[in-house]
Amino acid sequence: MTGEFSSTWLTLREPADAAARATGLIGALELTPPLVIRDLGCGTGSLGRWLAPLLPGPQHWILQDRDPALLEHAAAHLPDGVTSETQLGDVTALTGDDLKDTSLITCSALLDLLTADEVGALAEACAVHGTPVLFTLSVLGEVSFDPADDRDAEITAAFNAHQRRTVDGRRLLGPDAAGVTAAAFTAAGAQVTVSHSPWRLGPDSPLAAEWLRGWLDAAGDERPDLRLDDYLRARGAGSFAVTVGHADLVARF
Repeated sequence: MTGEFSSTWLTLREPADAAARATGLIGALELTPPLVIRDLGCGTGSLGRWLAPLLPGPQHWILQDRDPALLEHAAAHLPDGVTSETQLGDVTALTGDDLKDTSLITCSALLDLLTADEVGALAEACAVHGTPVLFTLSVLGEVSFDPADDRDAEITAAFNAHQRRTVDGRRLLGPDAAGVTAAAFTAAGAQVTVSHSPWRLGPDSPLAAEWLRGWLDAAGDERPDLRLDDYLRARGAGSFAVTVGHADLVARF
């Protein structure tokens, strides 16, 4: 999706993310403080701002991302009383040794950007020391509009194909991420619980309009033959609500 890693986009989606996440999964983690929490692909730190107040303290967060500007922002905007450090680098390079003293691995809207092998390697790394995980907002490829349009299904299929594209030899999981991750952690010996966490965006939501443009951009990249300008004009001419499917996942060893 265009702009998906910009601070503007991440800030715009933060309230919808917070409203969608499956809070009921947190109790299944059974964490004992003090906590060391590693946030993979932390972005602006929105997951930490949501999750830290829901967990016992004291807490120390290890924020990991490939963007130094986002890391700096995330570290500066965690809740009071939470300590943190930043790590610049690739989240797929983690090993079991890296997680020796980690209480929890977490991420938001990240798994769809990984490959099946990368998720499998992460599950095996977590299994070394029995590190639990809370992965939130993995896209499911399910979109429902009100009002509906006859072209919705075809555009959704194009978007989903784009999310499964191959980049530099890596085939991204896209909407298969939640299922592949659940299977990988189960195979590694974890007990896995998955819960739906959809965005529900009303007609007055500024996120809905921005999401729609990004959704259509991705679909158009995959299917240039689609007449998406007409579709965007039709959607933009009136109000719409949209439900965008996501899943949250907890795995415990």
